[in-house]
Amino acid sequence: MTHIDRRTIMALSTGALMSSLVPAAVSAAINPAPVGKPGDFDFLTGEWRIHNKFREGEKWIEFPGEATVVGILAGIASIEELRIPARGFSGMGLRLLDVEKKIWSDHFVNARSGVVAVPGQLGVFEDGAGTFLSEGAEGNGAPELYRGVWDRITPNSCRWFQGTSRDGGKTWDDNWFMDWARVA
Repeated sequence: MTHIDRRTIMALSTGALMSSLVPAAVSAAINPAPVGKPGDFDFLTGEWRIHNKFREGEKWIEFPGEATVVGILAGIASIEELRIPARGFSGMGLRLLDVEKKIWSDHFVNARSGVVAVPGQLGVFEDGAGTFLSEGAEGNGAPELYRGVWDRITPNSCRWFQGTSRDGGKTWDDNWFMDWARVA
């Protein structure tokens, strides 16, 4: 019987997971430049306190959160545990670099379901910001684009925000802002 160590099993499993999560074809609306590289998410590794501003209908609500982020596999994977006790919410961000295509995929797992959101958002970092896009459809079947952006990146802070576009990305309705502050 051939002996396979734990690291080999993890590497093989991660490769299979990445191939199942990163779509083979990218929509014309989602066409990031192939400039992703290992370590792009290293800025996020560590412990964080997060100020959330989220829109529910016409009302903005604000609440605290926190996260622990770990980079693994020589910078081609980043795992985030997000905790928002004030909202009874937690989840996991999973970011993976397709090394061959040089494009990142960004997925989320809600702790209530334990299901990886597929497809995830695809994107890269350019000019100090990471922009990640995915497609979907609203209740009536009309196409939508979803965007998540990492910007304002410094050694001790960053921001993430999300939005929706119903006009192919010409305009965006941003509805969640997260200002991250590193825990010293």
